[in-house]
Amino acid sequence: MATTEFNFDGLVGPTHNYAGLSHGNVASISHQHAVSSPRAAAIQGLEKMKFVRDLGIAQAVLPPLQRPNLSFLRHIGFTGSDAQLIEKAHRTDPVLVAICYSASNMWTANAATVSPSADTQDGRLHLTPANLASNLHRAIEAESTTAVLKSIFADEEHFAVHQPLRSAMALTDEGAANHTRLCSNFDQAGLELFVYGCEFLNRNRPRPKKFPARQTLESCQALARRHELTPDQFMLIQQNPDAIDAGVFHNDVISVGHQNILLCHQYAFVDQEKTIAAIENQFKQLCNQELIVISFSNSELPIQDAVSSYLFNNQIVTKPDGKMALICPTNCEQNAHAKSCTQKIVDHDNPINEVHFLDLQQSMNNGGGPACLRLRVAMNEDQQSAMHQKVQLTDDLFDSLKAWVEKHYREVLSPDDLLDPKLIRETRDAFEALASLLEFPINDF
Repeated sequence: MATTEFNFDGLVGPTHNYAGLSHGNVASISHQHAVSSPRAAAIQGLEKMKFVRDLGIAQAVLPPLQRPNLSFLRHIGFTGSDAQLIEKAHRTDPVLVAICYSASNMWTANAATVSPSADTQDGRLHLTPANLASNLHRAIEAESTTAVLKSIFADEEHFAVHQPLRSAMALTDEGAANHTRLCSNFDQAGLELFVYGCEFLNRNRPRPKKFPARQTLESCQALARRHELTPDQFMLIQQNPDAIDAGVFHNDVISVGHQNILLCHQYAFVDQEKTIAAIENQFKQLCNQELIVISFSNSELPIQDAVSSYLFNNQIVTKPDGKMALICPTNCEQNAHAKSCTQKIVDHDNPINEVHFLDLQQSMNNGGGPACLRLRVAMNEDQQSAMHQKVQLTDDLFDSLKAWVEKHYREVLSPDDLLDPKLIRETRDAFEALASLLEFPINDF
């Protein structure tokens, strides 16, 4: 049965702002309190979705979560009307207001970890929503994201949507940003790479010193068990702690894999040469094919440039003709080292024969590139028919969503604007209209 890899992109929400809440994310911290443009952010994201769809790639949309999350403020003890909740929270600590208004669920690479049915023993597509326990503004997403995924992938004959792992430091899980799948073809069994930042229960193992490790070995092991993967179908790999301290808060900031290609930086993994050799060997045994590894040294691409350009936070997509395209942010075009590396990729003997640079500056300012904005879900024909159909991007849906954004989103949003009671009403009106467009009970999440 033919299998297609869908890119589910997060639709940027109307409260997109720069609160600098993500410790360890250099871009997020450096743009803290800057004025954002929710309208531009959403349109940039939509145009990327359409660009990918126009290449012949299956494209779908994940809706934003309802914000502000006033139930969070009530959960931690604030009372009163909606406006009073915001005012009281701001008096206590402005960060609480930023947390309940955060639109960070736009980065759907953190929504879940996905194992296609070709890999799983029960023949179902497995999804585990990430608990995102490392950051409070993201941890409050987990319950709602689970509800969204259960609605889109509701048919239990074809899909298994698990509950997030328990929200505990030993089980911190940031989803597909620390997971990649290598395969020969999408409909055949692949090799799933789970990348972790530390072994939480063993303090003697290497770990970062400056920034937190957001994925643990223990969470990766749990995900592999949940998804019913056999030992030969996954590998547990440790990210280089020094890279995390340099601002590589997720593995997809320093490596990316797609089908039979792995791109990585010299400092991506612990024991890099040994790790790459093990991946190559396991891939060949499982997929009966050589893995194409393209690695860049720190002299070719200083790690600071890897972080600022987000070269590895790209999308590699397979076009209908079997060739691949590389989709990068314009930051890669503007960075001499990164641009040189993109040329090396295209010149290398591999299926990638074109590179495209897209303007995603609003997302990039908050530390999210093309790969952050998408969740890859490989589905066979039956699964495609079983999922909620209205989230698949068509020309009509693109036009409708763009008109929706232009009607409901503010052009600019400053930190003080989060205190405006009218913003609460505006976002509710926007979500009611979006629920009608997608035929999706968004306000219930």
